[in-house]
Amino acid sequence: MSRTFYEFFAGGGMARLGLGDGWTCAFANDFDSSKAAAYRENFTDAGAHFVEGDVWGLTTQDLPGRADLAWASSPCQDFSLAGGRAGLAGGRSSAFYGFWKLIEALVAEERPPKVLVIENVTGLLTSNGGADFTALCQALALQGYCFGALEIDAAPFLPQSRPRVFVIAAHGEPRGQVGPNPFRTPAIAKAYDRLPPALQTLWQDWAGSAPSIRNTRLSDILDPDGEVVWNTPAKTDRLIALMSPRHQAQIDGLKASGDRAVGALFRRTRLIEGRRQQRAEIRFDGLAGCLRTPRGGSSRQTLVVVQADEVRSRLISPRETARLMGLSETYKLPRSTTAALHVTGDGVAIPVVHWLAGQVIEPLLSALARQKGEA
Repeated sequence: MSRTFYEFFAGGGMARLGLGDGWTCAFANDFDSSKAAAYRENFTDAGAHFVEGDVWGLTTQDLPGRADLAWASSPCQDFSLAGGRAGLAGGRSSAFYGFWKLIEALVAEERPPKVLVIENVTGLLTSNGGADFTALCQALALQGYCFGALEIDAAPFLPQSRPRVFVIAAHGEPRGQVGPNPFRTPAIAKAYDRLPPALQTLWQDWAGSAPSIRNTRLSDILDPDGEVVWNTPAKTDRLIALMSPRHQAQIDGLKASGDRAVGALFRRTRLIEGRRQQRAEIRFDGLAGCLRTPRGGSSRQTLVVVQADEVRSRLISPRETARLMGLSETYKLPRSTTAALHVTGDGVAIPVVHWLAGQVIEPLLSALARQKGEA
């Protein structure tokens, strides 16, 4: 039986890809023209259900039937450190309320989505001292949803460190769906502890098993050395000069080993001895740092390859960022590098969605159906 879903802030359709063939998209939306073009390019049925435009311009007439799931990856800038943590009142994250007014209207029409997934950066848990997370839980409670949250880093699934919070809510109170879960982190526990007692009574510790051990590293997803554009040696030397002594020593140690090592580097501004200074910070743990959009934070990552006595560097390619999100080689990226990085950097990691679907969402829907005598 195919399940139906709405995908708000759909971007390039990565939540849809993660849910898989057992799901049917009844509605999808995004306001960004390059993401909308990528969605249409990759899904031949987009003309039947994709609406390009601001979420505030939608009505429930755009949303057919009663969906099993509504997925919302609303703009995260106001929850992140880079966005100044303005919270739900911030300009871009207020898009969440555009989505929420639709959920409220669907409840009033007696066709609420059975399950909601609200995905955002981990700053959602602590924004405005936790008040934003409490406000979200209160909004869910007022519309008849019980809820819980998981903090999932993409690193167990893909060679990218990408921590995100997933708030999962069910309309009703499914029985027997709580239990151990590897993604119930200390940050989630603290967020729960900050909730008022009345909201804690609606909290659900969703069950789920640990994913399989990841068997890929950053070096495994790279384009061939001969097909990419490398920085000049002088530019690479300037990057190394921006590193801390500890990172420079790490580079020297890798050169001496003679082995090939691949690292991911971001340039950041740090307060050092009372002065703001630019630093190049690198990791050689087999993971890329969290992908960003061209407008977000320290933006595009640099890859550093150490082999024998040579150190080379270059920018990460759009196709490499696609692989770091779990996109297939056949996924059609925008031709513009900037647009492609917007699609991948704003997306949700596909294997994480797949895990959530199999471990939490689908069992949850089955439990709700049993409770109502539908299955």
